[in-house]
Amino acid sequence: MDGGEIRMVTKRKGRKKRHSQPADQLNEMGETVAETRGMGPAEDAGDQANDAFQVGEAVAGYELASEFSGESVADTAARRGPSGHLDHCPSGVRVPVPAISSHLIEGFGPDSLDPYGGRPGDMVGASDRKGLRAKVRTLCPPVPGIYGMFDRHGELIYVGKSRSLRHRLLSYFGEAARKEKGGRIIENSRAIQWETQPSDFAAQLRELQLIRRWTPRFNVQGVPHRHRPVYLCLGRKPAETFFLASSPPATDCVAIEGPFYGAERMRSVVDALNKTFQLRDCSQQTVFQYQDQLSLFELSPRPGCLRLEIGTCLGPCAAACSRDEYVQRVNAAQSFLDGFNDEPLVAVRELMESASANQQYELASRARDTLKSLQYASRKLGHLADARRDFSFVYAATGYDACSIWYLVRSGEIIDVASAPKDRDQYQLLRPTLKKWQSLLGSRHQRVRVDQPHSVAVVASWFRKHRGELKQTFQPEGAGRRYHRLSHHRADAL
Repeated sequence: MDGGEIRMVTKRKGRKKRHSQPADQLNEMGETVAETRGMGPAEDAGDQANDAFQVGEAVAGYELASEFSGESVADTAARRGPSGHLDHCPSGVRVPVPAISSHLIEGFGPDSLDPYGGRPGDMVGASDRKGLRAKVRTLCPPVPGIYGMFDRHGELIYVGKSRSLRHRLLSYFGEAARKEKGGRIIENSRAIQWETQPSDFAAQLRELQLIRRWTPRFNVQGVPHRHRPVYLCLGRKPAETFFLASSPPATDCVAIEGPFYGAERMRSVVDALNKTFQLRDCSQQTVFQYQDQLSLFELSPRPGCLRLEIGTCLGPCAAACSRDEYVQRVNAAQSFLDGFNDEPLVAVRELMESASANQQYELASRARDTLKSLQYASRKLGHLADARRDFSFVYAATGYDACSIWYLVRSGEIIDVASAPKDRDQYQLLRPTLKKWQSLLGSRHQRVRVDQPHSVAVVASWFRKHRGELKQTFQPEGAGRRYHRLSHHRADAL
């Protein structure tokens, strides 16, 4: 290793490499500090890690160029001015930030729901809790945003969000948190990075986006199985089936709903749904053949299980059904996810009552437990169905720094965003987008593939808890009359 080179990310056998951008940034600063101090090559990996987090204590003293403007350190310092304020928001509003901080080059990565192209983000590092707490208290702003914790290897270990970043991060250092999960997280942390968001709604969306992207270990490990989110998916061609996923699959799905909590009970839900709708539950490695599928040879495939014989599967592995017959059952299953079909609940309730009448109490007990799980899933799907039915509009989320965002919500899902216009000229530039939005909302009953399928859960929960925010919604054709009042009435009050 060359003199002065400090590496924070080490490859550990059997461990998946995670988000390491902030470690690279500390590495760059480490090279500068090493050259200043005349440091030589580290003798072993332990020395490298110790040196790296001595550098972590100096993070707050170095200015890096901002990714959002592409300017140099000198330009950033000149733009800051004597007041210590730096304009991060493209709206032209001057946002106060601490005079001493390190503005990250990469941050948490791109945000598809940020029409402004970037948010202010800082990171602080220290070798102990006391030093880290002091820097958070001094540098972290009390505004909405998301934060990430990094361990001594520069690995992202936790992502969270808060309406007040400073107060939330300081709570990790309190005595009450020492024996809780927050205490374990902060004990393993050597650097904290945060990114401000214009609103609490934007912070919730960004948090979910980053957890899905990086899957930090403390967002999963230490969480009881009954509290871990899973998604109920219908897909996997050529013979679709219900299955669970820890995060929404990117492809090969007819429908995705969730998140649900409690992997064990959701497994019983999946089993009941596949049996009720006669969908297969075998491995994806199974060879499937339909009756109407052409073949060069006369084959008589045999089913791989007993479900075909007992009538709980159509048997796509044994050419016992046509593709059209199977698709009909898939469509019926999709209607259950949309909240229009209670066939599974009726079937399991009848099974429970029949087993009880015949004194088959063990079977009746299993059916009762399955019915409870199905009722939970049905209630959750009902909330999501209400959101899909009622929530199709433009939501004007006002930012604390006047960086307001218009979200296009279609059937409960966020499918597009735009920066809120500040004047008539900006509104005229936005009119083609509004016409496109009006067309999309006109066909909202047609299911389409979107980039944010998980957003329906956030949208449903947000408006259920904040009913007053529905006053901030409107249809695209009414934007011309309402944009100024809806986008800025809170900002004017400030």
